Amino acid sequence: MKIITDEIATSISSGSWIRKMFEKGRELKDKFGEDAVCDFSLGNPDVPPPAAAKAALERIAENAVKPLGLGYCPNAGIPAVRAAMAEYLSKQQQTQVDASHVIMSVGAAGAMVSFFRAVIEPGDEVLVSAPYFVEYGFYCGHFGGTLKSVKALTPDFRPDIDALEKAVTPRTRVLIINSPNNPTGCIYPEEDLRRIAKIVDDENERREKEGGRPLFLLSDEPYRIFAFDGAKVPPILPLTKWSLVIGSFSKSISLAGERVGYLLANPAMPDVQTLLAALVLTTRTLGSVNAPVIGQRLAAELLDETVDLSIYDSRRKLMAKVLSNAGIEFPMPAGAFYFFAKSPVADEMKFVDALLEEKILVVTGKGFGYPGYIRLSCSVDEQIIARAEPGFKRAMERLSK
Repeated sequence: MKIITDEIATSISSGSWIRKMFEKGRELKDKFGEDAVCDFSLGNPDVPPPAAAKAALERIAENAVKPLGLGYCPNAGIPAVRAAMAEYLSKQQQTQVDASHVIMSVGAAGAMVSFFRAVIEPGDEVLVSAPYFVEYGFYCGHFGGTLKSVKALTPDFRPDIDALEKAVTPRTRVLIINSPNNPTGCIYPEEDLRRIAKIVDDENERREKEGGRPLFLLSDEPYRIFAFDGAKVPPILPLTKWSLVIGSFSKSISLAGERVGYLLANPAMPDVQTLLAALVLTTRTLGSVNAPVIGQRLAAELLDETVDLSIYDSRRKLMAKVLSNAGIEFPMPAGAFYFFAKSPVADEMKFVDALLEEKILVVTGKGFGYPGYIRLSCSVDEQIIARAEPGFKRAMERLSK
């Protein structure tokens, strides 16, 4: 008898390349020891939260013993937290918003799934520039949506805006941008964002005349603060009224396990309160109910704090040196904490396997919709990065024969 659906069975068999390599890494570490494996597969932020987190947690703990201190909160989030978020995001997005435009969520992923539930009909399309975060297809697929991708321009992986425009169809419901990008580290320049916003505005002008449903521009920004060498991440809200921002505190203050994120809807969006009411409903009916209360309060207390970005920058520079010394080609990432490096052979799985023989774990580009490349995460100690250099060199030498 079939216990699960065919769709889920297929998803399990294909699985996530990131998780597969993580599990392989666990197996190798158990067999050879932690120090023998260089695991660059998972973006699990290891830099400690800001020092202020400890005192903030102690204050939150005092509140926890009060009646309902850890009870349910409104589905949209704790009112005081939403108000603090609105003030913070108004500055970040250079657009005045209030608490009603902010929905607290179970991570950025929870916000995206709730949003897709509210706007996606079976047969709708979600458009994205490839390479892209691996889970987007699952998130929209839950509701009958299809992920449609357009290959980014090499060597720097800026979006191919002309191709994106041609890819828009009457069924395109959401256009996702992810900058700084996972897996490439590319930060989209403002001129690119303006052109993408114009595509959305022009398309919606046509749809309004025809009585169609709008095309949303969704900016997925969990890596917003990770911008290096003077790079800036432009705000998206001023560019089109059809914009929304999704973010989290998983990376910025290393709260990945607390699962706290948010969605911000542009206050200028037509009928925005209807959309927000729908998001409150989908948050509840999808089973999230509300974002974790402790995590919400902690995030609100640390809005002006970040992890030590100099640690990530130092790792970025060291990884660039190690890869260069091994003869591996890559664009220098301006943001996030990943490298998307070119495979020396057409089938990057041969490269992945060659590195695996050296006990170096990376993720295939196929998992991000962009074959021929590998992703490496810098959320590891510098000693691990340095220790991997001889293995990178040996793998490259074997593949060159």
